[in-house]
Amino acid sequence: MRLIVVSGLAGAGKTVVLNMLEDLGYYCIDNLPMELLRDASVATLNRQGLDFDRLAVGIDARARAAEIEAFGQRIDSLRANGIDTRVIYLHASDEVILRRYSETRRKHPLTNRQTTLADAIAMDRRLMKPVAKHADTSIDTSATNIHQLRDLIRNSINARAGELSILLQSFGFKHGVPQAVDFVFDVRCLPNPHWVPELRPYTGRQQPVIEYLEKQPQTGEMLADIDGFLARWLPEFKRENRAYIMIAIGCTGGRHRSVYLVEQLAERLRKTHPHVLVRHNEIP
Repeated sequence: MRLIVVSGLAGAGKTVVLNMLEDLGYYCIDNLPMELLRDASVATLNRQGLDFDRLAVGIDARARAAEIEAFGQRIDSLRANGIDTRVIYLHASDEVILRRYSETRRKHPLTNRQTTLADAIAMDRRLMKPVAKHADTSIDTSATNIHQLRDLIRNSINARAGELSILLQSFGFKHGVPQAVDFVFDVRCLPNPHWVPELRPYTGRQQPVIEYLEKQPQTGEMLADIDGFLARWLPEFKRENRAYIMIAIGCTGGRHRSVYLVEQLAERLRKTHPHVLVRHNEIP
């Protein structure tokens, strides 16, 4: 059985992640009292009729302070009882969380007549430190859109502890640079299939464009340089316990050159990194 605990700061994206996990077949429970997890095991859950093999629970600062302090012990107990348990912790900057609550006009769970929104965010961050400390994956959602967050979650839940999840995405500069990426590579200097009329309808995943780009010496040189850079530096990020890396490759329209290079790099990276996800922002 696999259990995923989704926690973090209010306003950082917990609901988005739980909805994503539900789409992936997890039975999701939000705001579960941690006391209910104390004696959980595969056998006890099955006796209660919960005979599914994937469960996700959302936990936040509405839990009692003593339960939050004992979070690490709860997780250790679950693992000792034979449950494959992962903890995902979501956080964002104070400014971003303030803006999100201001835009949605939702009530922060810790606000009241005596507690302002800013004070509630500070209290939330302080209360959730024991959970953040025991997170297997910690994600800063300050500059991450919903699609990127869903991709990160999809990739990270398939990774084992200590493994690096890599998200490669192509994009078109005329549509804007993606937010919250770690590396951006500009490949607009390569010959553009868009200016070959018979190639214009195709994408970088289709054979006519692939053959055209592979005939251009610059394409192979660019691919080798990016691949060499990543081969050199990704292990350093892994040694720093980074859970994920987002890499964006852009051309003008995001349909030919960047798509081709993302596909080629993904194929190379999968030889040494088992969790590589590809996203093409400008094509289905």
